[in-house]
Amino acid sequence: MAREPIPVYMICGFLDAGKTNFIAPMLTGEEFTEDERTLLLVCEEGEEEYDTEALGKHNVVPIFLEGKEDLTLSRMEALEAEYRPTQIVVEYNGMWQIAEAVPAFPRHWDLYQIVTIVESPTFNSYAKNMASLMMEKLREADLIVFNRCTDELAEVLRQRNLKMLNRRAEMYLEYAGDEDRMENYDNGLCPFDLSVPVLELSDDDYGFWYTDCMDNPERYAGKTVKFRGIVAQSPKFPHGMYAAGRFGMVCCAEDTAFLGMLCSGPEHKQLKTKDWVEITAKVRLKNLKLLGGEGPVLYTTNVTPCAAPADPLIYF
Repeated sequence: MAREPIPVYMICGFLDAGKTNFIAPMLTGEEFTEDERTLLLVCEEGEEEYDTEALGKHNVVPIFLEGKEDLTLSRMEALEAEYRPTQIVVEYNGMWQIAEAVPAFPRHWDLYQIVTIVESPTFNSYAKNMASLMMEKLREADLIVFNRCTDELAEVLRQRNLKMLNRRAEMYLEYAGDEDRMENYDNGLCPFDLSVPVLELSDDDYGFWYTDCMDNPERYAGKTVKFRGIVAQSPKFPHGMYAAGRFGMVCCAEDTAFLGMLCSGPEHKQLKTKDWVEITAKVRLKNLKLLGGEGPVLYTTNVTPCAAPADPLIYF
């Protein structure tokens, strides 16, 4: 019999990046802990300490692991059997690869969210001297918080355009000495390199590009893109046009929607709904009733049949 999944929240970051300060308020607040039994696995101890009495009042049990040798499947299974948690929070050691934790987690432990905490003043140093560790934490994260920011550091971080490294993650800047000042890292940054002659979109990239293109069509006007998509034909489309794109799912099957771009090219007569094609096209802005005004249309330069991907859905 399949066991009930247990969500695991992994909080990553280097020593003294602020992981404990991020986790502690979460575990001593009702919103996260109400009606839950929370197991807190602490993989490294920095200057900040947990108030174990406060944690106990919210049904949180902290377990301090001595080292990587403690992070084993047998130990995790024993802890689950003893404490029967309904959710697990891991304060992960910044010097360990995230991939090293996966074999230690029982199969029904669901790595639900990875949060990376970055101390802004030390980011460049870690990115230079421990690049593989830092980049892994950024690439794998669902949420990234750059804390202890100043206006100058925020500008430097935005110049690096880290959204290109992880388009999926939410990124925020938290300012030093002002807990109420939190800004979206994005701030209008383009998540793609538009200096290339052809913007080649991977299967994973398409959904992020579609969203950004619909929100900022002028950004891509005149640019050439290439992607794999499924065709849709409809009498509602303007004469000589069809749509190509992907079906995207946000959280469940009920949220699936077709993320299609209008395409114009001579091939429209031969293509059928559900055909898979690889499209190279130039983005132009056109005023169409279907788009509710001016919006992006792809004028194709090359369209060839292709195989469907192993997973036809894209995810956000």
